[in-house]
Amino acid sequence: MIGTSTITLVEETGSTNADLAAALRGDEKPVEGTWLVTRRQNAGKGRQGRAWQDGAGNFMGSTVVEIRKGDPAPASLGFVAALAVGQTVNEALGGACRPTLKWPNDVLLAGHKVSGILLEMVGNHIVVGIGVNLVSAPDLPDRKAASLADYDAVTKLEHFAEALSRVFAKYLGVWRSEGLDKILQAFLHNSNHYTGSPVTVHDTDGSKLEGTFAALETSDGALRLRLADGSERVIRAGDIS
Repeated sequence: MIGTSTITLVEETGSTNADLAAALRGDEKPVEGTWLVTRRQNAGKGRQGRAWQDGAGNFMGSTVVEIRKGDPAPASLGFVAALAVGQTVNEALGGACRPTLKWPNDVLLAGHKVSGILLEMVGNHIVVGIGVNLVSAPDLPDRKAASLADYDAVTKLEHFAEALSRVFAKYLGVWRSEGLDKILQAFLHNSNHYTGSPVTVHDTDGSKLEGTFAALETSDGALRLRLADGSERVIRAGDIS
């Protein structure tokens, strides 16, 4: 345990998401607010089946959220996670570089990806997996990555875990008590998205769809893309640039 929070830190595991998912399928289910954090992860994964590369000293952890009656769409927890990571990174940097958010849940430093977020549903729970580049950034084939160390920020894993769990709980409370619209407003306020900004959607098959940003769906946060002919397409999965 770290401090008085419900954070368990292990030296190494395959995947914190997989570990919590397995626990949820077992007899002693972890409760909401449980965090599992590891120093090394050898089977992590990101969105759309990508591998999340292990980097010693970086943050790799997962938490559990119970989906209750009246909660917003479970997939919208990605916005909660992005806001929490963005604020925690901003606090750690002390103003050296302001993080920006990109749909659906990317956190960027000067346009470079600093974190990865993955949601997995297990019964009536969501496992939220988060990776943050604290000390090193991987070489990615399709995008540039950054770390907090690039801005001379020295952040201990334990301290970052404590801060992230606190901020995540705050935004989770907003999501549950004030609704998704409040979360989406905060997300857009901290993003580069605005009505009419150019957007290219990259599908997994390599195809591209170009248009402009119209809005986010208030029901689940899906991207509304306005095409050249004035029609709109609702995008619920995919990478954008």
